[in-house]
Amino acid sequence: MRVNAGPLGNSFLEVAVGYNHSIVPISKRLASQCGFSLRPHPPGHMELFVSLQNCFAHNVHDKEFTTALSLRVYGDDAEEAEMYQVADTCRYPTWASREIICDPNYMEASVSVRRALRDDSPPIPFSALPEPRSRSLEPRHAAKATVRALNAFQIKAVVFFSPDERPMSVTQALGKGYGVTNSPTRLVLRGSPTAPEAYRQDVAGVPMTVLKTSTIFEKKWIASQIDSAVACPTGQLGYVMVHDNTISWFMPRHIDPLISTEKFTLLEVHMGVDGQRLDAEEMAARKYTLNINDVHIITEIPVGAIGGYFKSTVKDNEYYMSYTIAPMLELLWAEDENGEVTRYKVLFSITTRLVLDQPQLVDNTIGEEQLFRVSLGPFAPDMELLTLTLSSVVLSVAECNARGFDVQELGSQNGFKTFTLQVPFMDPLVLKTKGVGTTRYSVDLLFGLQTLHDLSPLAYAASLVSTLVDEVAPFMSASCAHQSFHVTVTYGTPNFHFQVVLGKRLLTPTLAQQYGLTEHGTHVTFAVPFSDPSAVFEVIEDSNIKSRLDMALRYPQTSEAFQAFSLSCTFLSTLTECYPNGTMTVLAVKFESVPKMNLSQLSLNDPTCGPVSIDDRFASFVFSVNSCGTTRKVKCSYDFNTTYSLSFIAAQAYTEPYAEPAKGDLEVVLRLASGGVLGDAWGSPPFSLAC
Repeated sequence: MRVNAGPLGNSFLEVAVGYNHSIVPISKRLASQCGFSLRPHPPGHMELFVSLQNCFAHNVHDKEFTTALSLRVYGDDAEEAEMYQVADTCRYPTWASREIICDPNYMEASVSVRRALRDDSPPIPFSALPEPRSRSLEPRHAAKATVRALNAFQIKAVVFFSPDERPMSVTQALGKGYGVTNSPTRLVLRGSPTAPEAYRQDVAGVPMTVLKTSTIFEKKWIASQIDSAVACPTGQLGYVMVHDNTISWFMPRHIDPLISTEKFTLLEVHMGVDGQRLDAEEMAARKYTLNINDVHIITEIPVGAIGGYFKSTVKDNEYYMSYTIAPMLELLWAEDENGEVTRYKVLFSITTRLVLDQPQLVDNTIGEEQLFRVSLGPFAPDMELLTLTLSSVVLSVAECNARGFDVQELGSQNGFKTFTLQVPFMDPLVLKTKGVGTTRYSVDLLFGLQTLHDLSPLAYAASLVSTLVDEVAPFMSASCAHQSFHVTVTYGTPNFHFQVVLGKRLLTPTLAQQYGLTEHGTHVTFAVPFSDPSAVFEVIEDSNIKSRLDMALRYPQTSEAFQAFSLSCTFLSTLTECYPNGTMTVLAVKFESVPKMNLSQLSLNDPTCGPVSIDDRFASFVFSVNSCGTTRKVKCSYDFNTTYSLSFIAAQAYTEPYAEPAKGDLEVVLRLASGGVLGDAWGSPPFSLAC
């Protein structure tokens, strides 16, 4: 019977069994005496193996066995415990003449008594535990019990061979920790591998622990003797080897202490794990192999195979791992022709030696992501990450995740685990050091781990450093010339990705080709016509249009602009034209300040004269100068081209009155006389004068 309990975490498991309406705790001595074995089965589980013929089993005709368990799980506070009741009935209808079980905690031999005790009355059952109290039998029933006691066999003594004879009463054997019980058809002998009457024997190079007994049954005038023996492999030295990452387990093909004749025939060989037999297909899937030669049965298991587990050990802050698996080997053999066979089952446990396997820190940091990315591992499943210390600040895993560090535990197909961590460069715990055109980001990191099974601490320290060239963003400038906006975009730091936005439109490859974009290595240039849809019209001044182009550079990921500006320029534009045939054309434009203007509703002085063509920005009118309410305006200009000769007579001026020279403004008026008489002068300009 196998029970898996877990996950237990850091709690403890206490096993008890229900018997006679009471709860009996299973101590270490009682476990080996009665057929109980408890072993760890990580991560965080315990497995309990119980012999079907244990001391507390309710036995129905040696075919059905019921055991009721009480499991108590408790932590540091033993009073706050959880109780679980587990009961199961196992059926085992077909017994071999001899059944032998080798468990790391006990050795058991179950022998049929039918041939040895040839009698119509089966032997009186004997248990290692006291029978439940009952009321006194009536005289008639008491008399029948006495007659049955006189006519049925009872166990009187047990003789141990170690290898010398050591006879004991049943009471003495029980007192030394042996289990001696019998049912109507079976005799069960059980003992610890370290029992004082057990001895060591080398069998085909495999050290084995041997326990041999003769049990004396007696009834009135008659005594009978039944021999029992059990031999189990001891330890791992010499017959368990690890080579090329493969475990090889050697077991004798012929177990001499258990075989008394030369007519030995090996009938069946089976392999399993954790007490469960595996078929050939499952063994192949797990890469287990089973080989048999004249001397040994050899089981080969890859280290790390399914069915086992890795265990962590920390010594002096160094990390070690070992691999443990509990293979089972089941043999069936016959020794004579009378049909009696032996079923031999070994529940073994193999643990490889400790191997130093220091975890490795893998730095997957990509500076452009502004993020430290690291992973630490591999670890066995029984390791957990408790804390992370960054720049002397201790944080729990939960606190790290709340801070945005994204701590994760990643498992793999081979059962190992790895811890991953991300730390943004901009976190205050990251040290930033400015250099010439560079920035150095660094953080001291300490992983705080521990083993789950014994809470051994492990610390792993690392320093993370990343130096980045200071990022220079692209820069855009523009000017106006030749009826266009001339735009220049100067590149920044390599791999700085950006987008150019013109007005409300993204600069696509199609638009770039339309604008004549030219690559110059360090920058690009292109020209946007002032009338392009990317620009907007602001105002008309005489025969000029004032147009504006809004420009921006932005991040592709977030569409956030890191540079934005506008450029307004006045461009000469012919809005009206006259043709020799008496036709005029007028171009009307839509201004940004009047976004809801409907160009289709525009007209000239004559409401019937509407635009001949329109789009979302322009309306075009074509009409005769004699129509649509056209008015005339005459403007004339004249030029004088006549040249006159002038003469000047210099005369000595009178000096009186006398004036001192001084600085100042002197207003001089020059007039032309029409006939040599100063009074008859020409009128006001315009006139032309040539000198």
